[in-house]
Amino acid sequence: MSPLIETPAPTPGSPFPLGAHIVDSGTQFAVHAPAASSVQICLIDQDGNEDRVELRQHTYGIWHGIIAGIGAGQRYGVRASGPWNPRAGLRLNPHKLLIDPWARRIEGELGDHRALLSYADDPFGDPSTLDSLGHVPLSVVTPGLAPASARLETPWEESVIYELHVGAYTAAHPGVRAAHRGTYLGLTAPAVIDHLVSLGVTAVELLPVQAFLTEHSVRERGMRNHWGYSTTSYFAPHPGYAATPGGEVTEFRIMVDALHAAGIEVILDVVYNHTCEQSVDGISVSWRGLDGPGYYLLDGNGRDIDLTGCGNTVDACSPIAVRMITDSLRYWATEMGVDGFRFDLASALGRPRGGAFDQRASILSAISSDPVLTRCKLIAEPWDATADGYQVGNFGLQWSEWNDKYRSTIRQFWNGGSSVRKVASRLAGSEDIFAGSGRRPWASINFVTAHDGFTAADLVAYNHKHNEANGEDNRDGADHNDSFNHGIEGPSTDPEIQDARARHVRALLATLVLSTGTPMLTAGDEFGQSLGGNNNAYCVPTLASPADSWALDWARADQSLVQFVSRAFGLRRAAPALRQPEFFEGRRRLEHPDLVWFDSAGVEFDDTAWYDESHRTLQAWIDGADVRSHTRTGRPLGDDSWLLILHSGGPVQVTVGTPEWFDGTLTASFDSASPTGEPASTAEVPVGTEISLTGPTVLALRSVSRPPVTAAVMESGSTLIRN
Repeated sequence: MSPLIETPAPTPGSPFPLGAHIVDSGTQFAVHAPAASSVQICLIDQDGNEDRVELRQHTYGIWHGIIAGIGAGQRYGVRASGPWNPRAGLRLNPHKLLIDPWARRIEGELGDHRALLSYADDPFGDPSTLDSLGHVPLSVVTPGLAPASARLETPWEESVIYELHVGAYTAAHPGVRAAHRGTYLGLTAPAVIDHLVSLGVTAVELLPVQAFLTEHSVRERGMRNHWGYSTTSYFAPHPGYAATPGGEVTEFRIMVDALHAAGIEVILDVVYNHTCEQSVDGISVSWRGLDGPGYYLLDGNGRDIDLTGCGNTVDACSPIAVRMITDSLRYWATEMGVDGFRFDLASALGRPRGGAFDQRASILSAISSDPVLTRCKLIAEPWDATADGYQVGNFGLQWSEWNDKYRSTIRQFWNGGSSVRKVASRLAGSEDIFAGSGRRPWASINFVTAHDGFTAADLVAYNHKHNEANGEDNRDGADHNDSFNHGIEGPSTDPEIQDARARHVRALLATLVLSTGTPMLTAGDEFGQSLGGNNNAYCVPTLASPADSWALDWARADQSLVQFVSRAFGLRRAAPALRQPEFFEGRRRLEHPDLVWFDSAGVEFDDTAWYDESHRTLQAWIDGADVRSHTRTGRPLGDDSWLLILHSGGPVQVTVGTPEWFDGTLTASFDSASPTGEPASTAEVPVGTEISLTGPTVLALRSVSRPPVTAAVMESGSTLIRN
C-alpha cells in the first residue's frame, strides 16, 4: 500500500477545533503532537489503500490543514514522526497508524497484537518497524450535527437513576424488534420505555458507550470486553451498539430523543481516567504515539503511574488532557443531547501528578466552572485503585457521589449486622458525609448493587463469587460482598429459602427507594435478574452473540417484584417528605423536630440506645410540615408526616413510635412483607398500636389527622397490627 505521491498540499486552516471538521472546501484536520517533526493524515479507501497527506502548519503544538475534496465518510488515520525516547515518554513511530483522539466515529477492530506495539522487543528498546495499517481501527470523518434538543434538567430530589448496559438490556427482550436488540435503537422500543416509565425511572445511566476495545490479556483468553471500561475514542459512540453499521451517531441521537420524549434523562458512564492502551508495554493506537507525556502520568523513567489498576492513568492536569476531556463532555452534552455524566474512578482525575487528592485539581475545576457542563448532572465514583484514592464525601459542591458506605451499611443491616445508628445516618441522606461541604442530601447516590458486584438476587443466594466464566480461575472480582445465601449456595427449590430470599430482596430495594438521597437501581434487580453468582461480569467469549452476553432474562422476570418496585417508587414520587432536598437536622417548625427516631418499644433513641448493637429495629418519624420541596414552577409542596419502620431480625413485637405532640392516627401505605408492597389493609392505626412482625420488614405508614373512632385492626400478609 503505497502513499499518494502527488497529493496537493493542504491549505493552512486553523489549529482549532481539534479533530476532523468539514468546511466549505473540504475537511480541516488538526492533530496535537507537539514533539513531532511531521504529521500525516492517511486517507484510506474501501480497498485499504492509503494516501498520505502531510500537514505542514504547526501552531501551539498542533499540526493542521484543510484537505480539499474530503467529506463525510472518509476513513483516515494519523502517522506521527519524531523522537523515539521511551525514557522521556516519547514514542513517535511513523510505522504506526493512529486513531485521531478527537475522531467522532471509528470503524474496525484490533488485529495482530505485534503490529500494534510501538516497540520491537523491549518497551524501552528500539522502535517497531511493523506497519499497523489493517490491524487498527480507522477514524471516520463525520458531518456536523444540529444542536440537540434541550436537556430535561430534572431536579435532583426527583431523580431516580437506573444503571443499564445498552447491549445486555434489550438483547433478549421479546418486545424489541430482533434487528434492534442489543442496540441504541433497542432502548427506543415502546415496551422498553413503558417499563422504565412504569417503574418511575427519571434517568438511565448507561455503562460506557464511548467506543472501546478489548485488552490484550482478555483477547488472549478468547474473550472480549463487555462492560466497555477500555476507551478507544472519547468522542465516538461505540459502533457495536449500532443496528446499522456506521449508523451509531444517528442512532444514539434517536435514542436520546426517544428517552427525552418520555421524560427520561440520559447519563453516561465515562472513563477519562485511563485508556485502552494499557501500560507502556501495551499497544500504541492513539494517544501514546502522539504525545505520551501530555496524555499520561509517567514517572521519571517513562513508566506509567497506575492509579487505575488498568495499566495507565490519564494526566488530567495536563492542558491537552483537560482540553480533550472538556471538549468531549461538551460534545456529548450539546451535540448528542446527554444530560449528565458518571465519572469512573473519578479520584484519579483529582490527583495532580499522582499525588494527594485535590477537589480543585485542573480538570475538576474546569468541569465545575464550564457554563455548559455546570447544567449537567455530575456524578463521581469517588475512589480509584489505590488506598489514597478513596475520597467519598470530598468532591466539590456541584458533584454528587456514589456512596459505597450506604451500600455496605444497608447490606450489613439486612444481613443481621450493622448498627442502627449507621443505618439512621444512611437513611437520612448521609449528612455526616455530605453536609459539611455545603451539599444537599441528593449528593448521595444511594445504591445496594451496581454493575460490578452481585445482582440483588445473587446477593441473597451466594456467599462467594463464582467468576469461573471469566477465564481467570475465579481470581477476579471482590472477595467481600456482604452477601448471605440463606443456607444454600446458589439456586434452591426449598420454598422457605425462596421466600426468605425474596423477602430479603424486597427489604433491600424498599430501603433504597425510601431513603433520603438519590436512589440508583441496577437494571434487572426489579425482576430478579441473576448472573449465577458472577460478581465481575466484565467479559464474554469473543464470538458470543448479544443474547449470550449477560443479557437480561426478561422471559423469567418476576412480575410481582416489578409491581413492588413500581409501587415503592410511586410512593416516593407522591410523598415529598420521603425525598427531601435538605438535611433534617436543625429544621424545626412549631418547636417540633423534623425527624425523630424510635426503637421497637416506641421509645425515642437516646445516646445509650444508639450504641446498643442488639437493636434490630429502627423507626423514623418524618415530619411533613416543612419538607422544603417545590414544584417545577416554584410552588412549595406540603406532605403528611410518615413513620418508616425497618426491622431486620426475626419475629418481634413493635410498638408504633410517634412523637408526643402527634394526636392523629396512621395508615399503612407500603409493606415489604407483601410480594407487591401493597398492604392488605389501610385501616387507621392508633398511637401506641403494637405490631407483630414475622421477619425482615420495611413498613411505611402515613399520618392521618383525624383521631380514630374505634380501635384499628390490620392484617397484612406477614404483618398484623392491632390495638
